[in-house]
Amino acid sequence: MRLFAAVLPPPAAVEELAREVDRLKALPGAEALRWTGRPGWHFTLAFMGEVDERLLPELRERLARAAHRTPSFPLRLHGGGRFAHRALWTGAAGALDDLRLLAERAEAAARRAGVAMEDHRRYTPHLTLARSRGADADMRPFVDELQHFEGARWQVAELHLVRSNLPVRGEPGTAPRYETAGSWPLGE
Repeated sequence: MRLFAAVLPPPAAVEELAREVDRLKALPGAEALRWTGRPGWHFTLAFMGEVDERLLPELRERLARAAHRTPSFPLRLHGGGRFAHRALWTGAAGALDDLRLLAERAEAAARRAGVAMEDHRRYTPHLTLARSRGADADMRPFVDELQHFEGARWQVAELHLVRSNLPVRGEPGTAPRYETAGSWPLGE
């Protein structure tokens, strides 16, 4: 199964972001982007890819320990950016050092459980809002608009293990579906 560790924004933050995204979708050029849906909004902490089910018990145990060792912390959705012409995202503000620490602990938990992880890269907190439909999509106007986005503060209280079910190939309009495969409270 295809898994990743994540922080999921609470419903109030999702609604706040949805209003901003609706505004962005009304801008010229929005049709050149494939917009992600609310159910898929998350901050990926550690992408694990395909994980053998035999590793799940130890992975869950190690993620629970990582969550236990990390106290709850404040976060808010903030600003935005792009990865070249491929993806548009909103970022985070608040206790970013704590978010990065949780990401490092989630990645270490996966490695210790036997999950083959990619090479470690510095964690960049982002929540993907849209992806380019082609190489010529100009994301600059959307990034400019997102610079003023300031979400309300919320408390990160859980670490989630999420299963990603990829869309069916050849079926237009389908999107990845995400389901929570485990959740652990922080600091408990």
